[in-house]
Amino acid sequence: MALKLLPLRSLAALAFGLSMGVSLAACSKPSDKPKVTAEEAAAALAGGEGAAAEKGPDNVAQDLLDKLTASSDAAVAASLEEEVYSAWLVSGSPTVDILMKRATDAQESEDLELARDMYDRALMIRPQYAEAWNRRALLFFNDGKYDEAIADLETTLQYEPRHFGAWIGLAMIFESMDYPDAALKAYRKALMIHPFAEAAKQGEKRLIPIVEGRAL
Repeated sequence: MALKLLPLRSLAALAFGLSMGVSLAACSKPSDKPKVTAEEAAAALAGGEGAAAEKGPDNVAQDLLDKLTASSDAAVAASLEEEVYSAWLVSGSPTVDILMKRATDAQESEDLELARDMYDRALMIRPQYAEAWNRRALLFFNDGKYDEAIADLETTLQYEPRHFGAWIGLAMIFESMDYPDAALKAYRKALMIHPFAEAAKQGEKRLIPIVEGRAL
């Protein structure tokens, strides 16, 4: 099936995390396979880069997600969403955090080749870091590389099953590919985690008549 360009492109920005604060206008360019520098490798082997350092920020994110799921107020949920994204940007590795900052800065200045390189480096050092996979998926999405975007979003969810932005991102792609059943399920997965996610609410509203109306 031929892929169609999304008429929902602006909503997809929200799907991948409106709180990211990155440019969505440009597309990514493929880069050569990055090599980890000696400085990065040395930092990655330092004592603070291990699993113990990773536990702290992950616990913060999980606590915030619990509160987000239980929230009954839209304003509170919006504030918690921002806090969740901030927590997800703390990898537990100082080196990876620097690379992620460089990547997001590069996206804001529309240097997508540099952003891709920085995300690749971060993932070479910490392949289990969900937010790096999620952010790189955005680059693939904006370049129309839906297969690669889906693969990165699925990896995001492997490491962070409650990543509501990744669920909405998958839903948007499925919807654009004319897979409404899969899209609706993904939107609802997101809403189970973030009941006030506007992109998911609107997506569910669009697809209910298409998917559930067929059974009437």
